[in-house]
Amino acid sequence: MTHDHDLELRPTAAQTEAALNPPSRRPTTAPQGGASRHVMTGRNGGDLVVETLAGLGATTVFGLPGQHALGMFDALRRSDLRYIGLRVENNAGFAADAYGRITGEAAPLLLSTGPGALTSLAALQEAAAASAPVLAISSQVPTPGLGGGRHGYLHELPDQSASFRGVVKSVHTVRTASQIPSAIAAAWKSALTVPHGPVWVEIPQDVLLAETVLPVVTAMDATPDELPPRPELTALAAHLLSGAERPAIIAGGGVVRSDASGKLRQLAERIQAPVVTTPGGKGAFPWTHPLSLQSWIEDRHTTDFLEDADVLLVVGSGLGELSSNYHTFKPRGRVIQVEADLGKLESNHPGIGIHADARLALQALLETVEEREDDTAPARVRELLERVRARIDGQDLALEQQVLTAVRRALPTGSPSFWDMTILAYWAWSAFDAMGPNRLHSAQGAGGLGYGFPAALGAAVADPTRPVLAVSGDGGALYSIAELATARQYDLDVTWLIVDDGGYGILREYMTDAFGEPTATELTRPDYVALAESFGVPGVRTTPETLEEDLTKSLSTPGPSVVVLPAVLRMFAPTHLG
Repeated sequence: MTHDHDLELRPTAAQTEAALNPPSRRPTTAPQGGASRHVMTGRNGGDLVVETLAGLGATTVFGLPGQHALGMFDALRRSDLRYIGLRVENNAGFAADAYGRITGEAAPLLLSTGPGALTSLAALQEAAAASAPVLAISSQVPTPGLGGGRHGYLHELPDQSASFRGVVKSVHTVRTASQIPSAIAAAWKSALTVPHGPVWVEIPQDVLLAETVLPVVTAMDATPDELPPRPELTALAAHLLSGAERPAIIAGGGVVRSDASGKLRQLAERIQAPVVTTPGGKGAFPWTHPLSLQSWIEDRHTTDFLEDADVLLVVGSGLGELSSNYHTFKPRGRVIQVEADLGKLESNHPGIGIHADARLALQALLETVEEREDDTAPARVRELLERVRARIDGQDLALEQQVLTAVRRALPTGSPSFWDMTILAYWAWSAFDAMGPNRLHSAQGAGGLGYGFPAALGAAVADPTRPVLAVSGDGGALYSIAELATARQYDLDVTWLIVDDGGYGILREYMTDAFGEPTATELTRPDYVALAESFGVPGVRTTPETLEEDLTKSLSTPGPSVVVLPAVLRMFAPTHLG
């Protein structure tokens, strides 16, 4: 649900003019050539922005400057905030998204008006779909241009906030300097209240530039609200799970975001319930655990297994397209759904909906559920995984499995990986052991291209103690190639694996299957190794046989690097068909 916090106090035109050019900021004469320039002195609205962010606990901001936002960016000089500047606003949004996922903090994203703001929309859609806490702060045209006017300001939109209202959790429009701290604090709280998500704050240019007499912002209270479950619902759920004959659990991204994987494991072991993780829930349950169905949720055998459960607990998932095996999943037993996003409760399947944070709900279940004895559960899990393996092995997909295995062996256990929408990522959703929660991330929430590399950069900023892997196809790589400059500028420890198959590989497969031949999927692309080296980033061209060695070397060498794998990979056969 979107909430508007549109504070209606409007300065007069005279106040606006005075704010843009106060007496203390009269033009001063430049020392050379007699040219004049405007020199801003003292604190302004931009300082209130950065002071509020620091008071809330922020240490790092992402973004791009722009004409209307200069007051905000200039204030960064007078703060201790670390600024990471990317080359495209959408990529800055992806970097902030990953920073929020890794740290669990709200990630500030500073943007300019109009085109700069709009360019971030796809990244904010991904953050919303994946519940990543991004705090986007954008400039606006001067206050006389607010309210849908046609004043002819550069970058002016009739209603900028309307472009974001259907994407972000909440919209906050500021009209005076004194509103800045409270508006940003409210947005911060919104971003970190479950379900996490992106929020939008916009501040007019004149408010950012106007000198302020307000004292320095020192500390802000924006403690997010908790979302505990209703006890009568968890009592009923615990009763059903305790008495079930064939319980099963689907664990989604909500388990990862609420840091509830330990509680999930305790519950599964107590009631002997097999667990499958969704693409967003990768790593929420140990891959090799006797009760682990791993992540083959897009497999008909797994779908049959889950449909056969007499009580199915769904935690932190809305059972959307991917998690329901493309809406072919038809549960026959009782469904218990724990979900922080109210709109997702029973949105795809009827059941007992528990509106709650996953960690708090699992804790409540642990306090009331009775232990179940079931010696057959591990055997049923082994049998299912053997059937899945046999089906994959019968499809002549040795190359794809070889490549994915090489990536897993090369990637250090504790390192996170960020995957673009590419065929290898589709494999990773099902077949890659994340080796822990919050370590495998992809753009499967909204499904846009270009996520992997800029997101990996944001993760490297969040935790510089370990290398980060990004995986893209050549099509997705072209969306974010400019960020090689960002990686080099900040010396970020990211290795970028680009699987070059000469086009949009997954779309090529889809079109060939549907129409007999592909259209508009083939790409002229650069020499990625030479291009990386032109940015001062080491690059290497590899083969499936040398991939593990080359990736290992790149990941163990500090700083950015690019590994290019020319290969045409195929998807496994549609797993939602009987």
